[in-house]
Amino acid sequence: MPEPTENDLFQESTMTFGEHLEELRICLFRAVIGLAIGFIIGLFIGGRVVQFIQRPLSQALTAYYQKESVQRVQGDLQKLKESGRPLPWTDQEIEHRIKVEKLLAEEVYIDSTDLLLQLKNAYPKQFADVQLPSKPKTAEDGVEPKEAKDRGENLLRLFLWRRSEDDPRLRTKSLNAQEAFTVYLKASLLVGVLLASPWIFIQIWHFVAAGLYPRERRYVHIYLPFSLGLFLLGVSLAFFVVFKPVLGFLLTFNSSLGIDPDPRINEWLGFVMILPIGFGIGFQLPLVILFLERIGVFTVQNYLSQWKIAIFVIFVLSAMLTPPDPSSMTLMAIPLTFLYFGGVLLCKLLPRKSSPFENSGDG
Repeated sequence: MPEPTENDLFQESTMTFGEHLEELRICLFRAVIGLAIGFIIGLFIGGRVVQFIQRPLSQALTAYYQKESVQRVQGDLQKLKESGRPLPWTDQEIEHRIKVEKLLAEEVYIDSTDLLLQLKNAYPKQFADVQLPSKPKTAEDGVEPKEAKDRGENLLRLFLWRRSEDDPRLRTKSLNAQEAFTVYLKASLLVGVLLASPWIFIQIWHFVAAGLYPRERRYVHIYLPFSLGLFLLGVSLAFFVVFKPVLGFLLTFNSSLGIDPDPRINEWLGFVMILPIGFGIGFQLPLVILFLERIGVFTVQNYLSQWKIAIFVIFVLSAMLTPPDPSSMTLMAIPLTFLYFGGVLLCKLLPRKSSPFENSGDG
């Protein structure tokens, strides 16, 4: 059999459909083995990961309830000011307690008669001379509803201050006994995906290389480290940059509807897994653009002439790769748009010398 020449470019790279399926099976098996090893490692640190991924949610909930507490207390103080009664705190004191001392206010009502009775029983000597008011009559004693309402308005209105870390509203919750174990397994799987991602990317590019021509296979060795780097960059961007504004938007939307959030840890973990992996996959766009240009599928002129369609596709893919909210979709689509034009710029700065199909028609 003669050695392939430049005009015989396809000879050694031709694979049957069955051979492609066999290569895919081998690569998938290797990738699953790597993922399983990463998952086993993740089981040893799954608990710490659960604590780590709760931080953005806890911080967002704290900011939400701090803002809500400031607004509520300031509103009550404004009512006191309008009624001419003395104010217990200034606005600056309220913000200092909430934002600096990390306290949250809880509004309660106390019956003055019951309060005096409890104090008199607990400290009989100190309150020996205090006379308890007569016990208020109830509706069963023939009290008119209006009179009962007036007495209810005379209850002592107090604000109890508690540390934010002790507030049950700031804690994620589970609704059944087995949910915590499920969350632990999902967190371990997330660790496994991140640890095994280099090996998984190697298998993906190995499968891609198997179907390429000899001239094209060298691109795989160049693109692989950049592909992994872009994936980790997308994951890091989601973890450390995107979570905060997305959570802020969602909680603000809840507030506008008058709904207090009560997040479940299982649902939050699903959000944590989808968003970073979606960003990691989306950040492969520049390499996909450069790779398709290198093998002659598209040209720089094609990319530039169809940029409007490309941006539309980017927003559609962003909606598919992120949870169903406009903030996360937009936060993915904007960097992907820049990455699209960055990929086109790479194609222009690093033009291919010739098309792999230019000489394929001879012989």
